[in-house]
Amino acid sequence: MKLIRFGAPGAEKPGVVTEAGMFDVSAFGEDFGEQFLATDGLNRLAAWWAQNEKNCPSVPAGTRLGSPITRPSKIICIGLNYADHAKETGAAIPQEPIVFFKSTTALVGPNDDVIIPRNSVKTDWEVELAVVIGKKASYVEEKDALEYIAGYALHNDYSEREFQLERGGQWVKGKSNDTFAPLGPWLVTKEEIKDIDNLRLWLTLNGKTMQDGTTANLIFKIPFLVSYLSQFMTLLPGDVISTGTPAGVGLGMKPNVYVKAGDVIELGIDGLGTSKQTAVAFK
Repeated sequence: MKLIRFGAPGAEKPGVVTEAGMFDVSAFGEDFGEQFLATDGLNRLAAWWAQNEKNCPSVPAGTRLGSPITRPSKIICIGLNYADHAKETGAAIPQEPIVFFKSTTALVGPNDDVIIPRNSVKTDWEVELAVVIGKKASYVEEKDALEYIAGYALHNDYSEREFQLERGGQWVKGKSNDTFAPLGPWLVTKEEIKDIDNLRLWLTLNGKTMQDGTTANLIFKIPFLVSYLSQFMTLLPGDVISTGTPAGVGLGMKPNVYVKAGDVIELGIDGLGTSKQTAVAFK
């Protein structure tokens, strides 16, 4: 299944995407968040849809999409998880995952504007594969890790590099600005993705390709990451794990290239759709 949430910010409704289009499933009676996933919501929705799809209104093309899940308890990010990205930033290949958090208030829809923060001169992009947790996970073994995944989504892990690297070394400060976590367009359930370790991910800036990589090059693979993180914290249904970005970020270019007002950033991952953000200055 492909799940969406659509409508005005703060008033999104749940929907599904099929080959026939987008459909409103508000009549199912639940939004897509922690409680939905924790109570076998994906299977319950699939059964409900099989009985009710003919009665579900279509969602008009061009309708705003929000994040495909409601605000999670946490957004966990993995840094330097592609060797080519570590190299371009001058960092060593990590021996264990580099873990940091992104504020949940950064979460927005896939095509919402990205707001360049006040006093920012180094706003950067990072196309990433996001994992959405499907059930409570604590001390999970790697061999069992996929059982705890609900699905996957496209994520742009925007970063303000000065805030991240030059203002005390606290990465979360450069990752958590409002609009810095556009997620979606869809939450794609895991059975739809046949080979999560062989997906192309790409990003363009004003039509020019900046990133073009593959999840085959992840240093720490997804089952390992879920298991690893569960040793240090309980993962709740709806939690997002953003798994890292390949080479091609603005920080790694010589000279550096950063986002400015009016720029258009487009990105995508095989099977997970595409998104587009237009950069606007903070007002």
